[in-house]
Amino acid sequence: MKDAILIIDDENELRKLLVKLLKLEDYTIYDADTGISGLNLLKREDISVVITDVRLPDINGIDLITKIKEINPLCEVIVLTAYGTIEDGVAAIKEGAFDYITKGDEDNKIIPLVHRAVEKVILKRRIELLEKSAGERFTFDAVTGNSIVIREAKELASKVAITDTPVLLLGETGTGKELFAQAIHYSGSRKGRPFVAINCSAFSRDLLESEMFGYKAGAFTGAVKNKKGLFEEAHLGTLFLDEIGELDLSLQAKFLRVLETNDFIKPGDTKPTTVNVRIIAATNRQLEEEVEKRNFRQDLYYRISVLKIELPSLRERKEDLEALSEYFVQQFNKRLKKNVKHISKGFMECIKQYDFPGNIRELRNVIERSMILSDSEILSESTLPKEFFLHDNLGQHKFIKLDDVEKAHILKILESVNGNKTRAAEELGIGLTTLYRKLQSFGIE
Repeated sequence: MKDAILIIDDENELRKLLVKLLKLEDYTIYDADTGISGLNLLKREDISVVITDVRLPDINGIDLITKIKEINPLCEVIVLTAYGTIEDGVAAIKEGAFDYITKGDEDNKIIPLVHRAVEKVILKRRIELLEKSAGERFTFDAVTGNSIVIREAKELASKVAITDTPVLLLGETGTGKELFAQAIHYSGSRKGRPFVAINCSAFSRDLLESEMFGYKAGAFTGAVKNKKGLFEEAHLGTLFLDEIGELDLSLQAKFLRVLETNDFIKPGDTKPTTVNVRIIAATNRQLEEEVEKRNFRQDLYYRISVLKIELPSLRERKEDLEALSEYFVQQFNKRLKKNVKHISKGFMECIKQYDFPGNIRELRNVIERSMILSDSEILSESTLPKEFFLHDNLGQHKFIKLDDVEKAHILKILESVNGNKTRAAEELGIGLTTLYRKLQSFGIE
């Protein structure tokens, strides 16, 4: 689809010249001789760039820019000014115009200027599409599962999402705390603003302070230029602090001050930096116990835990295993260029007997591994790691039933011959009737 240019000017000769020039650049061109007729065109057509005289008979060009942006916020405006009215061009840029050009210079300057304006519009459209995609990807609909415990967590999170209340997400490692944090952000009023995440356990105390608060050039050896911290990067958006229980006590005090006053002083600076940030924190620790041990400040705990959401472990929501597994299969089909269409009953039975100490993250890894090993459209238990067969849920060694070994082996052979039972029987060294009898005993038709 060609980008469309709208030219608004009451000077017919100039307007016709611009139409002719820009048509040669393979743009779709619309033109109007008044501001009102131009705005009506803008409402009907998808216009990328408007070129308008700053002085029109029916509307002031500066006011026109505001109206254009109200109709199409992504549209860029180039203003035409007469000699001696440069201040009009400057005023237009202040109101949101892309640039201005003096009449008489349009022959050699207008084409590259329009190209740059169109490029900016294309970039803004891509950003808008990415933001929309992120918003769709990180809504509560993206949290897979329909168990009671996960529904209750989603319901509570969706209620708090529309507020700016601090949220504390609790749960074991791998339960999806960051996904919940993203869903809360993208379901709230800050969804068009930055979502910034940091793992507090991944940095040393000094490095974490620099990451969170930034610094001024010269604050310490090696600080050769100013650095914006994550609080500034998240301004008007959300800062997600994963593993907040690992935060050093001295940093906890500084962090608490930001929550209470919305400002902080960077290392090397003399004046405060003001921010407006929503805080979502997460931890797998029992922070009440850390408070009692004096490893975590009580006042900070109360400040970040206005609303607590407990995310269930995977062993508490085993009814979601099938839906989660199917979701990951779809994801890895694309990434690994596979064509797995079904998950066998045996595969599901095996993973339902396993406790998944690593929770959803571990399940994801198991599905990815199984799909790499699978050469079939059916994901079978023969692709599962040995720990799914050799250990019980407490990690204790257990014996494998001979029938289970035989079943897994037969299924593997069937997969390798694309389900051809005659060939499978030959590979197994048994009669076809015997194979059918064994499959029947395993509940496989």
